[in-house]
Amino acid sequence: MNTMGIKVSVFRKEHFNAAHRLNNPAWDAEKNAAVFGKCNHPNYHGHNYELIVKVIGETDPHSGYVIDLKSLSDLIKEHVLDRFDHKNLNLDTEEFRELNPTAENIVYVIHNILRKVIEPRFDLQIRLYETERNFVEYPSNI
Repeated sequence: MNTMGIKVSVFRKEHFNAAHRLNNPAWDAEKNAAVFGKCNHPNYHGHNYELIVKVIGETDPHSGYVIDLKSLSDLIKEHVLDRFDHKNLNLDTEEFRELNPTAENIVYVIHNILRKVIEPRFDLQIRLYETERNFVEYPSNI
């Protein structure tokens, strides 16, 4: 059976821990507390993030793979986990020095990081679980 031209989605799930504080410096303390609640605590708080990277592409006629999942795992480790795992996103990372580290912004940043190192022939979607019940995806239209 020839599978050329058939697009398949493959997924790699990873995990990292990070602390953050949601805060808009343009707002006063009352507005930040009202909008962000406990997430605005001045001493930060942490999450056990679950990251799912979805790569969509045609299967290779020789290997049968869309992408080698070990290679994908290595890319995620090198470019995302090593950068964010066990870090305070606000204080320890360049990406969030001036960008509020909401789940929405984190997933967007991770997508942009991986988009630069994953071949353009693949479609890429990132899903990030901040908690078991709260998650975000970017892009949202794949």
